[in-house]
Amino acid sequence: MRMPTPILVSHLFRELDGHLLELLSSLSPEDWHRPTVCSAWSVKDIASHLLDTALRRLSMQRDRYFPRGSPGGFSSYEELVSYVNWMNAEWTSATARLSPRVLIGLMQQATAELADLFESADPFASALFSVAWAGEAESLMWFDGAREFTERWHHQRQIAEAVGRPTPIDDRRLQHPVLDTFMRALPHAYRDIAAPDGTLVCVRVVGDAGGEWYVRRCEGTWKLLYDAGPDSDSIVTIPEAIAWKFLKKRTDRATARSRFPSIHIDGEAAFGEPALEMVSIMA
Repeated sequence: MRMPTPILVSHLFRELDGHLLELLSSLSPEDWHRPTVCSAWSVKDIASHLLDTALRRLSMQRDRYFPRGSPGGFSSYEELVSYVNWMNAEWTSATARLSPRVLIGLMQQATAELADLFESADPFASALFSVAWAGEAESLMWFDGAREFTERWHHQRQIAEAVGRPTPIDDRRLQHPVLDTFMRALPHAYRDIAAPDGTLVCVRVVGDAGGEWYVRRCEGTWKLLYDAGPDSDSIVTIPEAIAWKFLKKRTDRATARSRFPSIHIDGEAAFGEPALEMVSIMA
């Protein structure tokens, strides 16, 4: 039985964002305005959002600068999500006037400084931001960094899909840490599910970058495991091709399951369903 270990990705930010810059630099004028699976955002909107999150983190985490009027705390998870949505919409609206060339130039500087920030950070120091979708009120830097990595990975993947390009970020070296980070939300997703102690659920992502993750009921709580043996009460199978969209709520559950019959539950369905409702994203 193997317990989860820290997900250390600080050395991968420079490579990941390097692929982003290569992709953006190759786009045609028409590509920038193509729709994406990310709600009403175009390719250009997503690129602008990635610039925003890099600059926002540099300002707050590195420079300890918080804009006037920033709330000091939130009374609920929903209030936090509402605030994040407001910030995202405000930035996207303001940067609509920027050209792709300007965005790429700003992105080059911001991503280089972002990589410097993560490479120099102590992974076991307290993070400025908690990973709320995993149920944490306080997080260590390695987890916050891994969460940021998933954000930059999945938005870049959305751009690649929108313009119909294969992408090197699908490689296991870059994608598996993303899936591993997503799965850290499993115990939180199961927090209200009653089951006898010892109940074991396996979530299996099938593909080169995939793997198996387990949650076991133990002393009234659910715990994440990497390897728990073959005796699972429920096995949830998700193909790698859809996992990143499924876990980032970019694909409706019912639609995804009808289009991808390889998404299925073997064993006790009631214990498998919560894994399919898990969401590893803030907004």
